[in-house]
Amino acid sequence: MTQSLYVFDLDDTLIDGDSAMLWHQYLVEHAIIQDPDFLAEDQRLMSLYAKGKLDMQQYLDFATAPLTKIKHADLAVLADNFTQQCIAPLVFPQAKDLLDNLQQSNTTVVLISATVDYLVQAIAKMLGIKHAYGIQLESNHSYLQSQIKGIATYREGKVTCLEQWLELHPSYKEHHIVFYSDSINDKPMCLRADSTFVVNPCPQLAVAAHINGWPALNWAL
Repeated sequence: MTQSLYVFDLDDTLIDGDSAMLWHQYLVEHAIIQDPDFLAEDQRLMSLYAKGKLDMQQYLDFATAPLTKIKHADLAVLADNFTQQCIAPLVFPQAKDLLDNLQQSNTTVVLISATVDYLVQAIAKMLGIKHAYGIQLESNHSYLQSQIKGIATYREGKVTCLEQWLELHPSYKEHHIVFYSDSINDKPMCLRADSTFVVNPCPQLAVAAHINGWPALNWAL
């Protein structure tokens, strides 16, 4: 019997919300970001993301600018606190049950998100996911920069990330790949997977799911 490898998107798939937007709200509430127009611009950029039209580097330049004077260690503490306070309550019960079942059956799980990696790692740790990948950013000594390091885990970049992971873990190359996502940005990965499930899909992904016969799941808190 062929074994399965489960691959998940994060935002609006495993959790009820977008972790990057929630992170920005958290930073504003804690006066780490003080620009009164920041959240409005964040909303504008994320509306482009929802349509599959976001320039990722432009977004990262915007999102990283207020954080470039915070040391990595301090940022990691903030990300962990944010995850426990704001993300843990938003994990879909259906996602938690599925992840628990996969863990009990020793099925390997990979999380690949277009959110920045330092947030993805904090959230993956909370979820108990060992293999997790987000957009990595360049560093200047102990401080974050906005430039993307390597391949961005966004659109086709998610597929590239998975292929690189499979090269490093060749025993999984014959596994049946099961993928879960909500976003049209993940259509390349949906097509790469052997089985795809769309979770509360956006309108564009819902159309693609209907055409390709991908089952739709309605998850809620």
